[in-house]
Amino acid sequence: MDVSKIQEADLKGKIVLVRFDHNVVKKGQIRDSYRIEKTLGTIFYIYARGGKCIMMTHVGRPKNKKTGEITVEDNTSVQLIVDYLKEKLNIELSIPEFDIDDKNGIINWEDSLQQLKNDMKNGKIDGVYLPNTRWFRGEESKSEEADKLAEKLSQFADIYVNDAFGSWQPHVSTFHLTKYLPSYAGFLMQKELENLKHIYQAKKPFVAVIAGAKFDTKIEPLFALLDKADYLILGGIIYNAYLAAKYGFEINGIEEDEVNTAKRFVEYAEKFPGKLIELPYLVESDTIEAKLADKTRTIDIRDRQRDKFKYILDVDPKSYEEPEVKKALAEAQTIFINAVMGLTPHFCEGTQKLNQIVAANKQAVKLFAGGDTLQDMKKITPGIYLTASDDPSFYLFTGGGAVLKAIEAGLAESIKTVAALTK
Repeated sequence: MDVSKIQEADLKGKIVLVRFDHNVVKKGQIRDSYRIEKTLGTIFYIYARGGKCIMMTHVGRPKNKKTGEITVEDNTSVQLIVDYLKEKLNIELSIPEFDIDDKNGIINWEDSLQQLKNDMKNGKIDGVYLPNTRWFRGEESKSEEADKLAEKLSQFADIYVNDAFGSWQPHVSTFHLTKYLPSYAGFLMQKELENLKHIYQAKKPFVAVIAGAKFDTKIEPLFALLDKADYLILGGIIYNAYLAAKYGFEINGIEEDEVNTAKRFVEYAEKFPGKLIELPYLVESDTIEAKLADKTRTIDIRDRQRDKFKYILDVDPKSYEEPEVKKALAEAQTIFINAVMGLTPHFCEGTQKLNQIVAANKQAVKLFAGGDTLQDMKKITPGIYLTASDDPSFYLFTGGGAVLKAIEAGLAESIKTVAALTK
């Protein structure tokens, strides 16, 4: 893919506005620093070539989609990310000061950013980290408000670098800035795009395992995977919705709109007989609060004695011993996983067993994608996570949604944030 690369930019003496996907703060802590660690190469390179960084990322969803109001709170602050980078890199980073509008996010940040830019040039500080990009009115706007913010931000920098493949939505900080500054792909962006070839040009047999909470956000990539993969395995709530749609099951927690969306998928999947592998043994629970022996049981979906179920919260590891499942995963040459198979933290056995089986396949290219997928991989199978970080037969994509979007589009250049970086 012919994107403009950071290696091609003259960085000496330049202020570089860099967009990362450092969206790793949850409930007041950084649970997995992987997305930060993978961007350190870009940060080091900019400073080694004589540049200075103004960094930025989004954190969470502070904007109310219905009202448009932006709430500025500590739980969506970048402060923990800044603290981590300061300790990790031993550099002095500052966040611009700002005022808060109750409905419109942050205001009056420009003078503080200008002062910090001067401090960088004078050597008083090493870099700047902007407040959460989604605190800025206009960041997610689809009106001229977006270009106004982009133009304003561009006045503080000489060059723009996008190192946030995982943040594929065309917002101000990921897309509109390319209209105003010379723009380049950072090292992580380049690596993520390079590894998409393992999906676009997958060695056969190609097995994809997809789970999630919402069918409507996954259905188009799932259509594409039915076309592309040799086998597709579902997990999580979308698998429950699929079962409800196909077999008429009533399952606690599965809404009618999810079932209706799943019916579209069931109908489409009928065009690809044998591709969709159903995991038969599932874990049913009376409660989602805990895994209690007297309230949890294994069910077999092939047993048609029942059609009403409590919560189905995990895949029983026995499912992976089924001949069709075992053969597909053992013989695969490419395995793509964007999945947590059970409701964590109590229902982890399905994910644990899946990761173990995939890791045991030594000949396959093993691709894992998504923040939740990687966090739970690290938590549930830490040894495999450590192996995957160094083993060239693994690749851990930082952005699950971005990879699914690339699969859906069929071409990475179809993603606006990537297309904006092509030469």
